[in-house]
Amino acid sequence: MPAMYKVRPLHGAGVLAEHLPTCMYPLPNLHRAPGSAAPPQEEVDPSLQALESRQEEILKRLYELKSAVDGLSKMIQTPDADFDVTNIIQTDEFSPLAKNGADLDLMLGKDYGALKDVVINANPSLPPLSLLVIHSLLCERYKILSAVHTHSSVKSVPENLLKCFGEQTKKQPRHEYQLGFTLIWKDVPKPQMKFSIQTMCPIEGEGNIARFLFSLFGQKYNAVTSTLIDSWVDTAILQLKEGSSKERGAVLRSMNAALGRSPWLVGTELTVADVVAWCALQQTGAANSAPANVQRWIKSCENLAPFSSVMKLLK
Repeated sequence: MPAMYKVRPLHGAGVLAEHLPTCMYPLPNLHRAPGSAAPPQEEVDPSLQALESRQEEILKRLYELKSAVDGLSKMIQTPDADFDVTNIIQTDEFSPLAKNGADLDLMLGKDYGALKDVVINANPSLPPLSLLVIHSLLCERYKILSAVHTHSSVKSVPENLLKCFGEQTKKQPRHEYQLGFTLIWKDVPKPQMKFSIQTMCPIEGEGNIARFLFSLFGQKYNAVTSTLIDSWVDTAILQLKEGSSKERGAVLRSMNAALGRSPWLVGTELTVADVVAWCALQQTGAANSAPANVQRWIKSCENLAPFSSVMKLLK
């Protein structure tokens, strides 16, 4: 089919590259004086030049300071990461168990017209002994309304566990108590606790619940002491109670060393670490084969009424 019209090609005949446009439209150069044919040579602003010189001087001084600090750091020996901080506990300001207890409304929240209840679900096949010991300790500080129930998921519960809180002979009106403590024997994999049934997610694990309940005494620790207590609680649950025989032996040696420096695991006062560790030893049957310092510590625990009352549940 013949072309409708012909167009002369532009790439060949006399079209030079310099004739092609280099921009869409030109603009006057604002950096040169009006009417001058060629742009003047750019002059460096003295203030800008002074600023650059100052920056170079500052960078030079910083580099010199960095070199000096690097040299000093090689001369100073930093403390070892494995430094035994338990030696510091002797000079720590330790707050013993408050005789009058803490402000429960401040810690648990004020609930007008109702008693604040702590509800714990636990499996009767693995009774949380540490929670029973702390319950007895709390009863020495607060007026506690205690109750034990059995969930339908459990077929039978030993008689001693049904009476683990003892007989509450004096029944007073509910509003006269400071705290409600309800234990429900239920088929659960691990203990669970709530103190605000409607809004709170459950706290799980015997060690975590023990930490929370012991905090109701209002004790204050510094960061080092708090870390050591948490470490002993985790060690007692994960290695002493649930670990292998090799792990249990290593924990007993560590306990023997710690109890050689102080009467309790952390310092000179009873803490939640002692409660959880003692209960773990009783549940695993390792108390009889414990080293000398641990044996002495076990007797110190059992001389306290809350521990001796729990001993009856093990018989």
